[in-house]
Amino acid sequence: MFTTKQLARFSELDAQLYQFILANSEKVTLMRIRELAESTHVSPTTIVRFCRKLDCDGFSEFKTKLKIYLSKKETNFIHNSYETMNEFLERTLKTDYQSQIQDIANLIAKSEHLIFLGTGSSGILAEYGARYFSSLEKFSLAINDPFFPVHGKYMKNSIVIVLSVSGETPHIISQLHRLREEGAVIVSITNTKTCTVAQLSDYPLPYYINTEFIEKANITTQLPVLYLIETLGKATYESLHNL
Repeated sequence: MFTTKQLARFSELDAQLYQFILANSEKVTLMRIRELAESTHVSPTTIVRFCRKLDCDGFSEFKTKLKIYLSKKETNFIHNSYETMNEFLERTLKTDYQSQIQDIANLIAKSEHLIFLGTGSSGILAEYGARYFSSLEKFSLAINDPFFPVHGKYMKNSIVIVLSVSGETPHIISQLHRLREEGAVIVSITNTKTCTVAQLSDYPLPYYINTEFIEKANITTQLPVLYLIETLGKATYESLHNL
């Protein structure tokens, strides 16, 4: 229904519509355009532009395609991880990912503290990231408790890597605000560049893949996140030895 190329072109308002439609797909198929506009706090014109970015003439055609998609969801909802990762890797070769990663790695190598932040499955990856960087001679810590106390004197000259698929988890956003106020430099790894976490970051690293749910469980692949963590870790190791 939503391709990776389409996701990469989404504006902030498009991303807002996208998240609402994912969470309320059945309901959206029964809504009028003005009802959707009121529910998402955007204009009907914005919705029409959003539909055209998805190769639909208007909202009516979009709803028809959405109904067809939902009817096939049981058999086609889970995407092939190999294909998803292949698309991601092809995209990284066509962007400035590598130069951006090198810039971040240089900052991490010179920082006093490195902290990974995430909850749920992202919290598990935060722990993996901290262990991976520590193995590469850059001692790191992971925080998977959004209420973990943060003291300012430890945040000076620190880098925080925030992991979040949606980039809209309230507790993570609240913690992120506190960390920024304390002087930490924020690196985010999120699915889009228009989410709140990415917008609050100094160095956003979006990976753009289809978000997947079974019932209400988010099963979006984390392979791109692992790739970015490991690539960034190895680049940091090289930077440490070039200081």
